[in-house]
Amino acid sequence: MFVRTKKRDDKTYLMIVENQHVGGRIEQTVLHSLGRLDKLQESGQLDGLLASLGRFSEKLAVLGAVERGETITAVTRRIGPAFIFERLWRELGVGEVIAELAAERKFEFSIERAIFLTVLHRLFDPGSDRAAEKWKDTHAIAGADELALQLIFDSELSEPLPFQ
Repeated sequence: MFVRTKKRDDKTYLMIVENQHVGGRIEQTVLHSLGRLDKLQESGQLDGLLASLGRFSEKLAVLGAVERGETITAVTRRIGPAFIFERLWRELGVGEVIAELAAERKFEFSIERAIFLTVLHRLFDPGSDRAAEKWKDTHAIAGADELALQLIFDSELSEPLPFQ
């Protein structure tokens, strides 16, 4: 789909057109006639239409921001460590065992996800448990966004967990 111009006499018209293969050759089908180019430009409708369509294009949003001198912040997260280790964790049944052992404890957060995160962090980027809080923000780990690890490690447990 694209925009094409067509001249009739001294006037130029804009049309939205689509190419289709018909009988071994390409035929153009006019989907919509937008009107006379000069009238669309004079009224500002052409710019309005382009701005409106641009909302749906990530590429144009980035290019438009660069043109205006704005910066665009993108968030990227690594998926590899969690993707691989999550499967191993699930196949070995580690999460189920932790959930069963901690079931009566009534934690206000997912202890299984907290343990998963800290083990994953130690495997791929050894450091303190507190460092795992920052590390988790750079990785896509299911259920980790709901964890606030500083609360987990700062709190005093009344009695040790049975698997410590």
